[in-house]
Amino acid sequence: MKRFTALFLLIITSATAQNDEVAINTLLNNWHKAAANANFNDYFKVLSDDAIYIGTDATENWNKTQFEAFAKPYFDKGKAWSFTALERHIYFSKDKKTAWFDELLNTQMKICRGSGVLVKVKNIWMIKHYVLSMTIPNETTNEVVKAKTTIEDAIIDKLKK
Repeated sequence: MKRFTALFLLIITSATAQNDEVAINTLLNNWHKAAANANFNDYFKVLSDDAIYIGTDATENWNKTQFEAFAKPYFDKGKAWSFTALERHIYFSKDKKTAWFDELLNTQMKICRGSGVLVKVKNIWMIKHYVLSMTIPNETTNEVVKAKTTIEDAIIDKLKK
């Protein structure tokens, strides 16, 4: 009987993890689709109230309200941004109430990396933290550093003070 119970729990746990992974993949794919379709409400409803969004620019570190204010003009024009996942990895905490992921995205900026944390609230996954980064091929690092030096030296000086 103990063996049966252990096997049953293993099957249930595995099925739950698979269901959560499907749910998260669906949520993230629909989230990206909502931006591509400029659907403001669908895009922002999956962010927790205390969500943080970090964009590709060093100055882009917003709470949900700030990110909504930044993004609204893009959505109002009917054209936000279009990201499609090329690859995604999802990981879970032992209690299955927190998940984190990383993804490679096909974007207008070419390949970007998204990473984030999701929390399960009343059995629904919500994005709590998201970071969008541009990928830089190693062989182009010197040119990229040169292109951003003037702008980011000013930011570094400001942040040091």
